[in-house]
Amino acid sequence: VQLQASGGGLVQAGGSLRLSCVDSGRTFSDNGMGWFRQAPGKEREFVASIGRNGRIKYYGESVKGRFTISRDNAKNTVYLQMNTLTSEDTAVYYCAAKYGYGSYTALESFSPWGQGTLVTVSS
Repeated sequence: VQLQASGGGLVQAGGSLRLSCVDSGRTFSDNGMGWFRQAPGKEREFVASIGRNGRIKYYGESVKGRFTISRDNAKNTVYLQMNTLTSEDTAVYYCAAKYGYGSYTALESFSPWGQGTLVTVSS
């Protein structure tokens, strides 16, 4: 599993962005996938996760109703559609692969991690 996230950038409050994360390895469809974020001075937090076939999805409380996670196993890609962005969403966003049978919302259930993509929301 080798993950490459992209799609971050500068956006005005109320705007939208779509993040992508491509897995260049060969086992993408074997893993659940997740998005996490880390704002300056804060701990990394769970954003969203998705099961191997896309049927199971989980969201952090702060993004429910605004963000949507999806995946395309044919393209080895997981997406995060982010709408109605606020300054509170400013962070580096990381994608990661889930391993084992742990929680779909816990940091320790995910490894390895991509390099992160910066999202900045201006108010």
